[in-house]
Amino acid sequence: MINRYARIACFALALCSAPVLAQPLAENETQNAIVVTAQRSGAPMWIVETPSGTVILVGEIRAIPKTTPWEPVRLEEATRAADRVILGARPKISPGDIFRLMFSGGKLTKLPDKSVASDYLSPEQWQRLQALGTAHEEDYSRKSFLLSSFGMLREELRFNRDTADDASDVVKKAAEKADVAITRAATLRGEDVIDNLFEAPPTAHIPCLVAAMDAVEAGPGIVEERATNWRRFKIPAVMNNPLEAALGQCWPWADETLGSELRTIWVDRIAEASAAKGTTLAVVPLRVLAEDGGVLDQLDARGFDIAGPPWK
Repeated sequence: MINRYARIACFALALCSAPVLAQPLAENETQNAIVVTAQRSGAPMWIVETPSGTVILVGEIRAIPKTTPWEPVRLEEATRAADRVILGARPKISPGDIFRLMFSGGKLTKLPDKSVASDYLSPEQWQRLQALGTAHEEDYSRKSFLLSSFGMLREELRFNRDTADDASDVVKKAAEKADVAITRAATLRGEDVIDNLFEAPPTAHIPCLVAAMDAVEAGPGIVEERATNWRRFKIPAVMNNPLEAALGQCWPWADETLGSELRTIWVDRIAEASAAKGTTLAVVPLRVLAEDGGVLDQLDARGFDIAGPPWK
């Protein structure tokens, strides 16, 4: 039970063809070799040339199906040769946070007081939710919209079944084995994460619920389609995929406070890495990189030299 509520609190956080045609970035052959090796993994990535080194930005989507033909071994090789890696933010859950979730978890799993879904949704939205509940033998009338959304994506699309290691898992394991320095984009206090969840009204999660219903109605084929487009570097197609769109519409990314903080953190970390010597390999959620006004847009606006697939 305790573990269940802890997973609910940080679910979305746990949720991070031809080779990329990049211009020569530096005269240093070692840095070039790392870039080439990383590109051979088949993961979409962008190379940022800096006066003192190279920053490799790997665009990550979570829950890649095992059937997706990419080469994580190449990413492991590049990681072992890098000077440092940057991985995504993570919540730091304390024992007190876990007990708070255990005794107050109902605030996350149920709608407040005795309210029901139809009190917040439009008639059309409620009709869609009822239809999905009937089709999948689920009662969504009292469940929190966030929990209902995640449940739909997990159970009906099964997008997190039969998956391989995500890019961040591959890089983390390789860096630890090779004793390559690992930096987290940020460490979030569990208390702040939980407060953010508790304070959000049900209406804040309606866009997430609607996007999740869109994804479920689109059918399970979108899971493979999303991964295929990721592997083929069709970044706009990945971003427009109903599953990726739903994940981007849900907490924490859609939260005005936490989502904005996560994006700002990434821009700051990459800007810092651009001043470091040698090669930095960063695994960044694709939606944070490629969305309108995202990290790539902001780096481009700052004048960074970015080589990689079109992201819009």
